[in-house]
Amino acid sequence: MQLGLFEVEFYRAAHSIVDGAGLIIRTPAGTVVHTGDFKLDQTPVDGEPTDLARLAACGEEGILLLMADSTNVEKEGFTLSERVVGEAFQQILPRCGDGLVMVATFSSNIHRIQQVVDAAIACGRSVLINGRSMVANTDIARKLGYLNIPDSALIDLRDLRDLPRDQVLVVTTGSQGEPLSALARIAMDDHKQLSLEPGDTVILSSKFIPGNEKAISDLINHLYRRGAEVFYETTSEVHVSGHASQEELKLVLSLTKPRYFVPIHGEYRHLVKHAQLARRMGVAPERAVVLENGQPLVVSLNGLRLEERLECGRVFVDGKGVGDVGAMELRDRRHLGNHGMVVVFLAINQKSGEILYGPEILTKGFVPEEESGEFLEQARQTVRETLAEHSLAAISDWEELRVEVRKGLRRYFNRTIERRPMIMPVILEL
Repeated sequence: MQLGLFEVEFYRAAHSIVDGAGLIIRTPAGTVVHTGDFKLDQTPVDGEPTDLARLAACGEEGILLLMADSTNVEKEGFTLSERVVGEAFQQILPRCGDGLVMVATFSSNIHRIQQVVDAAIACGRSVLINGRSMVANTDIARKLGYLNIPDSALIDLRDLRDLPRDQVLVVTTGSQGEPLSALARIAMDDHKQLSLEPGDTVILSSKFIPGNEKAISDLINHLYRRGAEVFYETTSEVHVSGHASQEELKLVLSLTKPRYFVPIHGEYRHLVKHAQLARRMGVAPERAVVLENGQPLVVSLNGLRLEERLECGRVFVDGKGVGDVGAMELRDRRHLGNHGMVVVFLAINQKSGEILYGPEILTKGFVPEEESGEFLEQARQTVRETLAEHSLAAISDWEELRVEVRKGLRRYFNRTIERRPMIMPVILEL
């Protein structure tokens, strides 16, 4: 495939996702290899091994830069084959008794879905595909020939009520506890067509992705509340990684023999450890570079060059605004959410300094106003004392007075109830 001055070639690199491919990019400066997420499965489900010969041939020709997956660099040896999961399904499903079986996995893992379906058919269960992305990916994979499911084995939600529960297996999304996913709604008994009953079985065939542990733990608890038996990564071999471990990473490095190396796909510690591994495999220390998001790197036959960092990260969408919510606004929202708000209203005669109205105090999310009359009256007295310390008729900058009112109330709230609400003095100059 031609892309201007670049020539891009795909090579077979991964097996957790059918037809997963790495990239071989030829540029005027040299060849670049990008592995993508990969592992070197010796017994792939579809029988097609990784194209190591193609990588070796490129290594003999000379590779300028290798960018390789670092996710499992801390794990020694080789990553287990995807077939291990299929064997676990074959063992678990016959023991599921008279209940419904529900399997949650990533909708992009076509090989995993194939093994679930094969195990269901072997146990005499019909298969219901559930979840928007699961339905879409399954449909595409079947049309392209990557997923083999007989039409007779598939049912839809309309057929579910007519079949005994022990003859149905549901393949669904939501293995990471996503709050709007099908499985999360089922666990909360909030799904219109699907529900769990005592004796049903749920299999979470996925890894606990870092950051999702709390959501997944809550999901499992709710599934047990529905009476289901749950199998997941820490209790059963219902998941194997789709990422290469140390020996596979070493093999790719030895085949490609890159001049320069940049570890990708992982947390910062994974990138550092992968760079260390590359140096042990013969890459010159100064040619194994660890980058952070937003750090441009220029690679050429003349060497490496880091350029000025670029701003990157999350872009917040709020209503019709895109990217206009900054750090200050987020800080204020977080403060409001944690501590509430206090608004102080004052009306002052600009010439005489006479207080025409107030101080009046309104609170939101701070203290119940109907139960804290004495407390808020003392807060008003604190404001009066603060005002009495200043000659209001001589004040030229009312912002200074707002700052003093804010300081006085902050000290009072911290001393009495140790809370830190957002305080907003509103002073009307009449």
